[in-house]
Amino acid sequence: MLLMGADEAGKGPVIGSMFVAGLVIEEERLFDLAALGVRDSKMLSSVKRESLARKITSIATDQYILEVRPEVIDELRQVMTMNEIMVRSFSQVVERLHADRGVLDAADVNAERFARAVRNRCKSSMDLIAEHGADQRHRVVSAASILAKVRRDQSMRELEQKMQCTIGSGYPHDRDTIAFLSGWVRENKELPSCARHSWATAQRIKASFI
Repeated sequence: MLLMGADEAGKGPVIGSMFVAGLVIEEERLFDLAALGVRDSKMLSSVKRESLARKITSIATDQYILEVRPEVIDELRQVMTMNEIMVRSFSQVVERLHADRGVLDAADVNAERFARAVRNRCKSSMDLIAEHGADQRHRVVSAASILAKVRRDQSMRELEQKMQCTIGSGYPHDRDTIAFLSGWVRENKELPSCARHSWATAQRIKASFI
């Protein structure tokens, strides 16, 4: 049987893209994921995640990582909620992959509602379920969480190199992130294109300097 796991990284940051990763493996390969030490990406160091990502890819039957850029998130938020954006994003990942059963890390307070919404939106015959904390209880979802997190970390490093400054994690609680945003708006009188302009944090900083 083919299993699919899907998880996101970067739903909440004020800077940078969100990534939703889907991974397909043969059920027997779950033992290989366990042997590698695959677990929720938040419990692993960045070096360990990068090492595991390469090994996970070699085990996978298929995989797909969707990038949802900041400007796309801002545009979609004009016509739908963040929960609906998550349904849309997970659906796109599911549609790109083929498996008998899929487990999603629920991106809604109501896990069953999230699974139902994804099923209704995507054109897939996959048997789908969603759970809160699926990245902690299902190895295939843990593996997907690692792929998503590694790709997001890479994108933030690429962004720092492109803009030649320290941006930090991109999350509102990060002092480097807030310092970058504040400095940029103070100097340029506008938010940078890498920021999610619709985020309250971005709007607050913009209002402080413009």
